Amino acid sequence: MDSGRAIEHLVYAYAERIDAGDLAGVAELFTYGRIQAAPGVVYEGTEQVRSMYDDAVRLYADGTPRTRHVTTNVSITVADGNATASARSYYTVFQATEDLPLQAIIAGHYHDTFHRVDDAWCFDTREVFVDLTGDLSRHLKFDL
Repeated sequence: MDSGRAIEHLVYAYAERIDAGDLAGVAELFTYGRIQAAPGVVYEGTEQVRSMYDDAVRLYADGTPRTRHVTTNVSITVADGNATASARSYYTVFQATEDLPLQAIIAGHYHDTFHRVDDAWCFDTREVFVDLTGDLSRHLKFDL
């Protein structure tokens, strides 16, 4: 698989794992990386990322957050002789619960960087930017 496709798979794996309620799997994506959730707010490595998601995301009886993270407009640039890369993408999160009809609850964009570990692509940093918000009360455990 070429580098662009491998990186694209990481971007989409994040959405798939969080929608499945696999917070350990999401955290695993950042074994060698970090998430910058807001300016100056960084969660680094598996333990910190997992703790952040445990503290932030509501899971329902089926073990999921009842969401679909849709990632689009993925633009990847591979650099440094195929050793590092960056990507930009948009996200829209849809949610439906027993008392919330299907709707978009948040939209924004990601700025990601990647590096190789043992010849495999890994997240280095994911910066999360929030552009639009709706009713997040059934998704997050805190007010945004």
